[in-house]
Amino acid sequence: MTHGPVVAITGGAGGIGLAVARRYGAEGAGVALLDRSTEALDTATSALEREGIEVLTIACDVTEPEAPQRVVHAIRERFGRLDVLVHCAGLTHVSPFRDTELSVYRRVMEVNFFAAVLHTKAALPLLLESRGHIVVLSSVAGFAPLLGRTGYCASKHALHGFFDTLRAELRDQGVHVMLVCPSFVQTDFAKAGLGGDGTTLSFERSTTGRPVTPDEVAEAVYHGVCKNRRLVVLPAMGRMAYWCSRLFPGCYERLMRRRFRIELDRLT
Repeated sequence: MTHGPVVAITGGAGGIGLAVARRYGAEGAGVALLDRSTEALDTATSALEREGIEVLTIACDVTEPEAPQRVVHAIRERFGRLDVLVHCAGLTHVSPFRDTELSVYRRVMEVNFFAAVLHTKAALPLLLESRGHIVVLSSVAGFAPLLGRTGYCASKHALHGFFDTLRAELRDQGVHVMLVCPSFVQTDFAKAGLGGDGTTLSFERSTTGRPVTPDEVAEAVYHGVCKNRRLVVLPAMGRMAYWCSRLFPGCYERLMRRRFRIELDRLT
């Protein structure tokens, strides 16, 4: 049993989730990786164990109602505690509202919002015991509009409303909540979202500024938790988007429409 902190990560077998596992593991943490792909979990486990990191893998669909309790049971049995819960699992879509089936909105909300709520609910007793941390990977879409992603933006805005309120509820009980909003990240996440009919859509996304790496996001997560930050927005372009969308919303919308209209035009 590890003597360091224990970190559970949804979507932990790749991208930001794996980078967070590696960053915490470098500090002596034990990590529990949740992911749908057993193959990706095996690959991630081999890589982390070669670095001397203690790993528990749990293959599951985070949206399944029975998954959260199974995950918590496995973590308690293996580690006996949980210090940090990191929600990295996510799903995007790219399609105009008029062309998007309601089933796409439901699926995006299930993965991005309800799964985070379910797993937080199940893990809360452990987090209360450790006076731990909940980390939620959001994005620029959590505080500003993005063309062609009505459902994705809705799910990320929902995360902010829910977890900002939960932070206030848990403050006196010692559990800290942090939202992390990267702008564009160098992963395959946004290259394979859902189209309006629910089928997987491979596309070249539009970006603004320099995309950050998963390692940069993981570093921001680690230091944000250490400093009990409420909100982390990165990089500089993301922070500019944050303030522009708040102080000059009309200007932000015009710039965003101009940039992302190209992306939608490619799909038609």
